[in-house]
Amino acid sequence: MGREKQDEAGGVEKATIPLLKDQNAAEEKEGEIKREIWMETKKLWRIVGPAIFTRVSTYAIFVITQAFAGHLGELELAAISIVNNVIVGFNYGLFIGMATALETLCGQAFGAKKYDMLGVYLQRSWIVLFLCSILLLPMYFFATPILKFFGQPDDIAELSGTIALWAIPTHFSFAFFFPINRFLQCQLKNMVIAISSGVALVVHIFVCWLFVYRLNLGVVGAIATANVSWWLNGFILFTYITCGGCPLTWTGFSMEAFTKLWEFTKLSASSGIMLCLENWYYRILIVMTGNLENAKTVVDSMSICMSINGLEMMVPLAFFAGTGVRVANELGAGKGKRAKFAMVISVTQSLIVGIIISVLILFLHNQIGWIFSSSENVIKSVNNLSLLLAFSILLNSVHPVLSGAAVGSGWQSLVAFINLACYYFIGLPLGFIMGWIFNSGVKGIWAGMIFGGTAMQTLLLIFFTMRCNWEKEAQKASMSVKKWSVSDARPV
Repeated sequence: MGREKQDEAGGVEKATIPLLKDQNAAEEKEGEIKREIWMETKKLWRIVGPAIFTRVSTYAIFVITQAFAGHLGELELAAISIVNNVIVGFNYGLFIGMATALETLCGQAFGAKKYDMLGVYLQRSWIVLFLCSILLLPMYFFATPILKFFGQPDDIAELSGTIALWAIPTHFSFAFFFPINRFLQCQLKNMVIAISSGVALVVHIFVCWLFVYRLNLGVVGAIATANVSWWLNGFILFTYITCGGCPLTWTGFSMEAFTKLWEFTKLSASSGIMLCLENWYYRILIVMTGNLENAKTVVDSMSICMSINGLEMMVPLAFFAGTGVRVANELGAGKGKRAKFAMVISVTQSLIVGIIISVLILFLHNQIGWIFSSSENVIKSVNNLSLLLAFSILLNSVHPVLSGAAVGSGWQSLVAFINLACYYFIGLPLGFIMGWIFNSGVKGIWAGMIFGGTAMQTLLLIFFTMRCNWEKEAQKASMSVKKWSVSDARPV
């Protein structure tokens, strides 16, 4: 009997040993996953943290300019909103998009340790973007007739045309600043960009106050201050690069920058179209609202919502940048699984931030209009649109990050087709039907464009990224680095 009990006890002990081993293995695996998440989060936020500050600071230049002009009157707010959100905003989105070609090329080259190629890519980007900026100048010179053609009231179109001419220096600053921004970002020199942007923002607030309230230069003075701030930001970063801040990646101006320009232009154009189809989508929304009754109030309230949406959009766009760099770095180093893991972590954390900001918008829906206007009608109209604004912000926290993974992988053309189909073949027609056919006004237009365009685009991006073979993408990235390298490039 005693022997049986002993055997039984021994059997139980033997049976529990595998269970203990399995439990320990599970705990070790869980601990390893937590460490991986923490390490990836640190790498991601090393880019995203300063990028949020940088993007919010640079976009805040537009918001602050609009806020100063808005308290001059409803006409001034409507005119500067049209210029900032449609004309300048159109080109702002284009140049951001075209500069993201550097995120693909510089990110992959940096991951592959082809450091000497980054300076060449930067110079190619300057050449392409400056030529593009010259081609776009007619938008500024003929702003008034263009806006009248699209149905804007005469007084808004006339004042917008005057303001647009003063915005031309800002237009050229984009071609200079955004390539520098991406060049430094791919080297993880994000604190330098953040400090420069902070200095430019502080200068902008002071100059805005001086021009508008002390020198009484009105709405023209407000838009002129943006020229000072954008060019100051660019020159600070240019000085840092050329005075020894990037010894491995900047070795001076090179004639190699004039080689492979057509290939670089095609990649930049794909990148630009990818983001611009999305950026212009919401600019068109403001133009469409100008054809509704009570145009000044509608345009003012819609432009305020778009300014808030645009300011918040800088957060997911920072994740867009971080995802693009992390994915490109890992693919350039031949690590497909690490690239996928980086994307998942980025999407999750961006979504959490988006939920928090959406909830804040809903809680503060009565107050947000006061920042831009003293008009009771405008504030009430903004309040009515706050639910759509919150939902738009929530969706915006996902799809830009997935687009960042596309940039890191070089899928710009695919995303451009997705954006074109979702936004312009589904979203815009649905917005038109809900706004005019069903007489839902600005809320109907915006709701149709959100549910028809943005939601559909988000679902398609999720579908394609889930089906992606990341190991194959890593192999493609290695081939891409070789393709874009100059003949004498050597790994450092």
